[in-house]
Amino acid sequence: MKQKIKIIKKLIIIFSLCFSFSANAQTVEEIIKGRKAMFSENYQNAKKISILLKSKRIKEAKPLMKKISDNYIKLLDYFPENAKEGFKTGALPSIWENKDEFNNLMKKASDDMIKLAKVIETAEDLRAVQKELMWSNCSACHSKFRAPH
Repeated sequence: MKQKIKIIKKLIIIFSLCFSFSANAQTVEEIIKGRKAMFSENYQNAKKISILLKSKRIKEAKPLMKKISDNYIKLLDYFPENAKEGFKTGALPSIWENKDEFNNLMKKASDDMIKLAKVIETAEDLRAVQKELMWSNCSACHSKFRAPH
């Protein structure tokens, strides 16, 4: 009887794992639309940050900086081999051809947003530090990894 219970428990665990993997699997469409949504959210938040910093509302801008940073890390998982084409992706093949460079840029952009949140209160030139730590990463990525739009 104990042996049967052990087997049933193992089967339940295996079934649960199989179900959780299939429930978490995303289609190519979901992956591409998900990454587009995160990049769009980052851009919208970057614009809000610019407005907030112009108004010296630094504390309100910091959570947006953190959100952008988090999104850049999440985006590392949104460029699998099978999601190169379709669904109006603006991603260029150079992402997959230079995967390490792209991933490093995403990590740098994430780190730079955290740096921006730390230095923004003491920065003398808000526009310059924002350009250096936020907008320059956007430009670097778009120039090499995104199709013109």
